[in-house]
Amino acid sequence: MWIVKNLTNHRFYEGNIYHKRFHPKIHDFNYKFYLLDIDVANYNSFEKLKNGFFSINKLNLLSFNTKDHFGTSNNFLENIDDLLKKFNIEKSSKLRFITLPRVLNFVFNPISILVIFDKKENPTHILAEVHNYNNGRMIYPVVLEKKGNSYTGIVKKDMYVSPFFKATGEYEFELKYDENKLFVKIDLYEDEKYKLTAIFNSKSKEFNKKTSIDIFLRYIFITFLVVSRTYFQAIKLFFKGLKIYTPRNQDKIRRY
Repeated sequence: MWIVKNLTNHRFYEGNIYHKRFHPKIHDFNYKFYLLDIDVANYNSFEKLKNGFFSINKLNLLSFNTKDHFGTSNNFLENIDDLLKKFNIEKSSKLRFITLPRVLNFVFNPISILVIFDKKENPTHILAEVHNYNNGRMIYPVVLEKKGNSYTGIVKKDMYVSPFFKATGEYEFELKYDENKLFVKIDLYEDEKYKLTAIFNSKSKEFNKKTSIDIFLRYIFITFLVVSRTYFQAIKLFFKGLKIYTPRNQDKIRRY
């Protein structure tokens, strides 16, 4: 019998990913997905990620590995401090890192998001960490502004991600975040044309041993599926006759 106590400030968000391309051909798909929301405000909270099925920098059913993300130190919180200094963002008492954990030591994270909040716990910045399939990595600093019940921000795109889009363009982020729900929307514009929307809409689940093993069992092949679905959709787009772009040299390296 499970004794379930939420002794951490971490949580899972489980819901659906929806992608839609608008130009030059309409193409859309959606599937079930989850993300891990980590409290990275201080060492004590971060260390509470560890449970019988979840480890930090060690093999387990689920795990978080510092080297999967920004910085050069094995101490992830130190890397966050360095990143905030680099982008001249004041550190706050509320910081959340939203990402996909390793599953049996394997992972591919197309995007992870560090959310910085102010003293009133309103999100003020996003640091979006984007990976591509060519070993490229980049951080996009996004200043957020309140817009209705959302927070939005725009940043210039400067890294190749998809063979069917240019390396340059403009991303518009939209974030709705609370303890019960997470909504992230990313719109892509190229040459002032609305090209793509990607949406993750989800509800929270407590982070504990029970939910960790439940997530593991239901998403054990998540890394394989992230990669295979991407290639499958790319094949479908290829046969629709979309123009193919190739990565630049700077799109094949880690830029932070």
